[in-house]
Amino acid sequence: MNELLLQIDPTAVTEAVNYTWVLVVTFLIFFMHAGFAMLEAGQVRSKNVANQLTKNMLTWSIGVIVFFLVGAGIKAFTAALTGGETFGGFFAVLSPESTMEWADWLFGAVFAMTAATIVSGAVAGRMKLRAYVTYTVLLAAVIYPVVTGLTWAGGWLDTIGFIDFAGGMIVHGMGGIAGLTAAWIVGPRIDRFNEDGTATVIPGHSITFAVLGTLILCFGWYGFNVGTAAAPLTEGAASLADFAYVGRVALTTTLGMATGAIGASAVSLLKTEKVDTLYVANGMLAGLVGVTSNTHLLTWYGALFVGAIAGAQLPITFEAIEKRLTVDDVCAVFSVHGSAGIIGTLLVGVPVLTVPDAGVSFASQLIGVALITGWTVLTTSLIFGALKAIGQIRVSQAHEHDGLDISEHGVETYPEFGPEETPATDGAGVSGSGTLRADGGRSDESGIKLVMAYVRPDKLAAIKRALADVGAPSLTVTNVSGRGSQPARKGQWRGEEYTVDLHQKVKIECVVADIPADAVADAIRDAARTGEPGDGKVFVVPVESAIQVRTGNTGHDAV
Repeated sequence: MNELLLQIDPTAVTEAVNYTWVLVVTFLIFFMHAGFAMLEAGQVRSKNVANQLTKNMLTWSIGVIVFFLVGAGIKAFTAALTGGETFGGFFAVLSPESTMEWADWLFGAVFAMTAATIVSGAVAGRMKLRAYVTYTVLLAAVIYPVVTGLTWAGGWLDTIGFIDFAGGMIVHGMGGIAGLTAAWIVGPRIDRFNEDGTATVIPGHSITFAVLGTLILCFGWYGFNVGTAAAPLTEGAASLADFAYVGRVALTTTLGMATGAIGASAVSLLKTEKVDTLYVANGMLAGLVGVTSNTHLLTWYGALFVGAIAGAQLPITFEAIEKRLTVDDVCAVFSVHGSAGIIGTLLVGVPVLTVPDAGVSFASQLIGVALITGWTVLTTSLIFGALKAIGQIRVSQAHEHDGLDISEHGVETYPEFGPEETPATDGAGVSGSGTLRADGGRSDESGIKLVMAYVRPDKLAAIKRALADVGAPSLTVTNVSGRGSQPARKGQWRGEEYTVDLHQKVKIECVVADIPADAVADAIRDAARTGEPGDGKVFVVPVESAIQVRTGNTGHDAV
């Protein structure tokens, strides 16, 4: 056994274990895309959910190929040009000296795609898919690689001492700044701001999705930070490395996350006397962003402070962007990623917050933040400005009203009249003459009537069954909103209170001639009743005449 152990190459074991760890945390970071997808889907209207999910999938699918073919080379070229290193060629990643270099590339790629997908949340609900994909290609090919070339790859910012441990500024700050710039150029959603500049609240459709996405991102963030810190074995020997370094990163990441949520909650409570759920979720992420650039150097109390500041600034920054700049940043990407990333990157240069002899220059941090901000704003403005100039940045007003799910993808995330198995009621009966009739073909002699009902949407399936049971006629179903005796209620979205006095209903219309209108009205009433305010109303009105377009039949025969 001892002889077998002596034959094992410690360097090979070390390399194998370390790269296995790199791949595991890489897959963990990739899982963050599920978090971004859920977080963004929850914060947009139901008619735009599929569009957000599609953008997140295409960000990875297209962006990672572009980063592989072009971006990695641009990164290496930037580093060599500004840092004095030897340039290995644009396509070195295509034919590496060792396949382990591909694992390194993939680890870098998941960071790049995180930066790219942040932008989609800022421009949700009004941007053409082709425009977003175009920007993703250019971000993965040039914008992000230049930033990493200047920093992590050994470029000029690295030579002057700029520190960003896991991408608080390089990934999140850059993505948040790009998102804010894009949202400003694209313009706000229809009806987001009034003529006098005041903001109108447009709530997202699912707090549940937003919180689920947040917790997935928090889970993946351990791969982001701890994965960057850890090397399970020391170089050249199969012995455990010093994990005190990794422990610090895990601790400060956790503390920053926690105090970020607390900081956002506290400010929300002060502003509205309520703890806004979405601010708590966004605050957790802002706290994580705040400590990401400095988590390896922060003391435990430094992590508490930085996370709290990053969370507390969130409601204030979002309100300033919304009410002072009138920029429609749908998913608050600048407040969560941009400003929090900037704050955390600058605070790593404050000695009292870091371990002794950290050796970080505040001036170097300030220069790095300014350069990355300037580069991101410039390139994003050029790309989106060009797309806007040629009319390829924004969907039409009609498409925006309909929702991007239908106009861009031809799907409905939530089909309004769903796949539930209910009896078909169109043309339900055949008259004695064998002629297909829409109303069952039973003689009533009471004239033509219109039965019109406004009911809860979730009662539609039960109503269809009830209509079938009474030999139901054809029906028309429309989504409507309105108010009657159902009381208004107050809602809150990111700390802004709004009144909900128009309630979602389904309008059902049935024209009857051979079936008693009272039977149809009673069937609707019984199926729609819950006993609570808001059940709706049923109206029966006479129809003066009817004309069948195909045959020209009129009156009773037309129905």
